[in-house]
Amino acid sequence: MDKDVTQIIYTDDPNQESKEIDCKEILAKVYAALKEKGYNPANQIVQYIMSGEPLFITSHNGARSLITKAERDELVEELVRSYIDQNFKELK
Repeated sequence: MDKDVTQIIYTDDPNQESKEIDCKEILAKVYAALKEKGYNPANQIVQYIMSGEPLFITSHNGARSLITKAERDELVEELVRSYIDQNFKELK
């Protein structure tokens, strides 16, 4: 049974209307911000998920604030789902 992707309502700008965003989009935006700042995105995201310490994520482009809007277990679920979809297509 597939679970719907978690939707999070957020805004980076208090003058803008909130919008819905899913864990996949959060990970993509955080990955891009980490890459832009010269970090190893996979390592930093894993360290954040394992520790819960937001300082592993750069504040560049609001990435730190954004990633804290999602539950860490939902981020892990999205990563595992994506990995399975990409690597085990023949089993579906």
